[in-house]
Amino acid sequence: MEKVAIISITKHGSRLGEKLHGALPQSKLFVSAKFKSEISGTADFFEVPIKNLTAEIFNHYDALVYIISLGAVIRTIAPYLKDKHTDPAVIVVDDKANFAISVLSGHVGGANALTEEVAKILNATPVITTASDVGKTIPVDILGREFGWVTELEENITKVSASVVNEELVGIYQDAGEKNWWKRDVPLPKNFIHHQTLEDLVQSNCKAALIITDKIIPEHYQELLKKSVLYRPKSLSIGMGCDKGVAQEQLDELLQSTFQKNGLSIRSIKNVSTVDLKNREAGLLDFCQRHGWELVCYTREELVKLKDILPNPSEMVMKYLKIPGVSEPAAMLTAKTDRLVIEKTKGHMSTLAVARINFEAN
Repeated sequence: MEKVAIISITKHGSRLGEKLHGALPQSKLFVSAKFKSEISGTADFFEVPIKNLTAEIFNHYDALVYIISLGAVIRTIAPYLKDKHTDPAVIVVDDKANFAISVLSGHVGGANALTEEVAKILNATPVITTASDVGKTIPVDILGREFGWVTELEENITKVSASVVNEELVGIYQDAGEKNWWKRDVPLPKNFIHHQTLEDLVQSNCKAALIITDKIIPEHYQELLKKSVLYRPKSLSIGMGCDKGVAQEQLDELLQSTFQKNGLSIRSIKNVSTVDLKNREAGLLDFCQRHGWELVCYTREELVKLKDILPNPSEMVMKYLKIPGVSEPAAMLTAKTDRLVIEKTKGHMSTLAVARINFEAN
């Protein structure tokens, strides 16, 4: 959590709030002005009704921890609720710190994780009612979020989640991305079955499916996709070479056409890499900024080390830069692999190569 608001309106609650404030980085403590004398450190003291304070801060914090009764909090926050993708996490702690309760945005907003942390700090009992957490199973809506995975087919999340928590057969297919996504302290539930191919998944009698891939799913799998949630891991690294003065639009055109031709998802790109001589090339910088990708730059000394394994060394690049290529070795270095998913492809004033990241090497 980046910003946590802690709100208290009682004497005991003020002391609990100060304890939480001291233990939670980037938190802010709000205490009723009646109990200013109970606080030895910093706090914002308010005199307005709690509903007025909530109106001021609700959309400005990632999480709100109320040390107030659950009923009062529900009535207070009700007018400001929108949906789980935009609402902050809300946690309630009772005045004696017997319980810390995850109230709102348990998964997507991170309330469940924060509830566990708050309970540990206050020696309270965490109360979490999200079915996938209670059952220690896969949280469909946030699987792989800590790795930056992007979800597609979000319209299927509710029905796939229902299959998960009802212990129906759920198929899993993964051909890219981090493999260590199961984080719980128990084995993966028996109703989850891994499949080696999409065809195997189709032929199974699974009620729902989780598909983790950086590839575009062919149209003849549309029936499978109707009962699936699709995850795009950040598993592809782009290597790019370009001439001076290349335009961002030219790089985009090369990217789009190459990925479409090779059936790869642009949403699985993690970063772009090149030679450090291009670290100020305006078109390349604009291209990375537009997509939100990090630009990784290598020296010629680093790139030349891969000269013996490049599929397509360039005499022209060797002549002018004294290295056998840019896009291919840059992609390999970043992905920590000696294999390319897409070998050097030429565009107007640019080249592109793609490697799949070796997460086991990281």
